[in-house]
Amino acid sequence: MSVPIVLAGARGHGRWHLHNIRRLQAKGAVRLAGICELTPLGGDEIPDGLGTPEQSADLGALLDSTGARVAVVCTPIPTHTDLALTAAARGVHLLLEKPPAPSFAEYRRMADGVAAAGVACQVGFQSLGSHAVPAIRRLLAEGAIGEVTGVGGAGAWARDEAYFRRAPWAGRRRLNGADVVDGVLTNPLAHAVATSLALLGATRAEDVTGIETELLRANDIESDDTSCVRVRTTRGPVTVAATLCAEEPGEPYVLVHGSRGRITFWYKQDRVLLQRCGHGPRETSYGRTDLLENLLDHLADGTPLLAAPAETGAFMRVVEAVRTAPDPLALPRSAWRRPPGADRRVVTGVDGLVAASADTLALYSELGASWALAKEVSSS
Repeated sequence: MSVPIVLAGARGHGRWHLHNIRRLQAKGAVRLAGICELTPLGGDEIPDGLGTPEQSADLGALLDSTGARVAVVCTPIPTHTDLALTAAARGVHLLLEKPPAPSFAEYRRMADGVAAAGVACQVGFQSLGSHAVPAIRRLLAEGAIGEVTGVGGAGAWARDEAYFRRAPWAGRRRLNGADVVDGVLTNPLAHAVATSLALLGATRAEDVTGIETELLRANDIESDDTSCVRVRTTRGPVTVAATLCAEEPGEPYVLVHGSRGRITFWYKQDRVLLQRCGHGPRETSYGRTDLLENLLDHLADGTPLLAAPAETGAFMRVVEAVRTAPDPLALPRSAWRRPPGADRRVVTGVDGLVAASADTLALYSELGASWALAKEVSSS
C-alpha cells in the first residue's frame, strides 16, 4: 500500500521534493496527503499527478487530519527541530533536510526527541545515498591506496547576489535572536563536509577531537561565503575549502589521500577516480539510492538508514564550530570583483586555493592567501 506523506516546505528546494514524491507516487510507493506552507500552493505550483493534497500552515494539525505516516521537512533551518519533534510526537517518521539543526544543542534535542518517540529519521544528505560511498570505503579497507593520511573536500560554486535575498534567513548567522548559520560550509556545500567525514568513517560527534575554521565573506551578508575548515578526528584530518564566489564554477569533490595513491569522488555525479602506484588511473560511475526510498524500505523491512541523525553528529560539530566562531571577516575590496554583466562577486584566485586546500589539506592562510592571514580559530 502507498504510504501517506506530508511535505513541509514545498517552495524553493521543496520543489525538488515535490517532483521526487510525484515520481514515487507514480510507482505506487507513496501518496502526497498534505502540503504544509504558510501560504497555500496554487494549482499551477503542484506538479501534475499529485492530485489535490490537503494544505495547512499547521504541521501538527495536517498530520492529524491526513493520517500521514511520513513527513518530509524542507523548511528554514531554525524550524527543523520543532517541526521534527511535532512529527515525532505523532509517531510520524521523518526525512529532515540538511543541516538538521542550526546548533549542536538543537541537534541533540531533535535526535533525542526522535529516538524517545521511536520514529525513524533520515537526514537529507543525498550524497550519502551514492553507491560510491561504500565502494570507496571497501577500497580503503582493502588498502588500495595504502594508509589513509587525510581527506580534503573542495567546492567552488558561484551564486549571484539575489541568492542571498531569496529568503529572510538567507546569508544570516542569526535572525530574530535565533541561530540560522546559513554559511557556505553548513548549507550549500554541507555535502562536501558530510561526505568527507563519511569516507573517513568519522561521522559521529565523538569522532571529532578539534576544529579550526577560517570564515570569510565577499558578499554583503552576515554569514560566510568563502571559508575553510580543518576537522581533527580519531581517524585523521579532514579539510574542506568552499566558496560561492568562484571564478569558474565546477563540480565539488572529495579527495582521499593515501600513502600509495588517492581517490577523487565527484559526489554530485557519483563518479570516482582511483589513482595508485603501479596502476593506471581507473574511473567508475555508480548509482544512487534516493533517501526517501531508503526511509520507506527501512519502514517496510528494516533496511538500514543511510543518514540517521547519529551519523551526522560530526557534521553538527562543524556547524557548532562555525556558529560559535567570531563573525566572518569581510574580504578587502581589492580581493574581489564583479565579472562584466554579472550580478555576483568573484574572489580572485579562489578556485586555485580551493583545489590546493584539497590537495594539501591546508587552510587558506597556510596557502598564502593574504586576506586569510588574520585567521580565526574555533576549537571543539
